[in-house]
Amino acid sequence: MSFFAGAAVVGTLQHAAIRRQRPSEVYALLRLAPAGAALVGLGALLTLGFGIALAEHEGLGLSPAWIQAALGLWVASMAVGGYGGRTARQARHLAQRLAAEGDAPSNELHALLAAPIPLAASYASGVMLLAILALMVWQPG
Repeated sequence: MSFFAGAAVVGTLQHAAIRRQRPSEVYALLRLAPAGAALVGLGALLTLGFGIALAEHEGLGLSPAWIQAALGLWVASMAVGGYGGRTARQARHLAQRLAAEGDAPSNELHALLAAPIPLAASYASGVMLLAILALMVWQPG
């Protein structure tokens, strides 16, 4: 649960920050993102550990294709989400610096927040989380 909750927190904060002009407002939002990222990390580890334990308990092991696909999606989601999160971290640091230097709106900050490739990576990570959930619920095969 914290896996999905953390992803929702981080995504919501990022989108709210994109709509702000003043660096102090952006920083106020993005300084909360590490808490969401911590929830993602904790939830990711718990999901992996309990998921593998449940598969072993049910006698499935790791050999069914849907379990292997879920594990592959888990790894990909962590990597892609981490890539998308780096830009938000850079934006948080820039917003903090700009807020201390006069709090004037910054095109550089807005461009960093709205960079299309990192945003797409974050969306892709979220889609992978939903695909993992679908695999766990329907267990195809």
